[in-house]
Amino acid sequence: MYSTGIKRWARRLMEDFVAPVLGRLGITPNMVTLIGVLLTAGVAAVLANGNLQVGGVLLILASIFDLFDGALARATNQSSRFGAFFDSIMDRYSEAVVFFGLLMFIHTTMIGNTTLALGLVYASIIGSIMVSYARARAEGLDIPCETGWLGRPERITILCTCLILNWLIAGLWILAIFTNVTAIQRIYHVWRTEQAANPQPKPVKTSRWNISRKQP
Repeated sequence: MYSTGIKRWARRLMEDFVAPVLGRLGITPNMVTLIGVLLTAGVAAVLANGNLQVGGVLLILASIFDLFDGALARATNQSSRFGAFFDSIMDRYSEAVVFFGLLMFIHTTMIGNTTLALGLVYASIIGSIMVSYARARAEGLDIPCETGWLGRPERITILCTCLILNWLIAGLWILAIFTNVTAIQRIYHVWRTEQAANPQPKPVKTSRWNISRKQP
């Protein structure tokens, strides 16, 4: 995962320089979230038409724009639980629509083993959703859960890099495997945290003779 320092630096940059400009224009965080989804849908259309390298560059720009909503909410004191919920849901739609664009490209244009490619896209979608769902469920249990190798920033970085370098299948292999590994890492993290907080008593061992023996 990206280090906490890098995330903190990016957040401060957005809050200090970008968010004040958006706030003066009367743009709300939820408006920024919706614009980000529309931009990502445009990226998906570019990918579906086979322009993978251009799509990779545009996906970087759309992903940077996606950082603005949270920064704007904090800078203008508009943070809310609904805003966080809405942003999380829209992030899932954004991620799914990008993979849909890749599905359309593979189905209509790609030459080669399309069955394998489609399977990798499907596995990547499932893994990505499970990573985010694992965090959401864990935090619903009051267990912080940002552990694991491929959070959303890492997934976007890998996908953008492989699109720009025209390594689509390699990128899909990485995502298909390691998103699901990350989901498993988060499952284990929640289990270990719960075990540490609430250790289970050891089961009482009884012999077969005691179980079968009838009392007089």
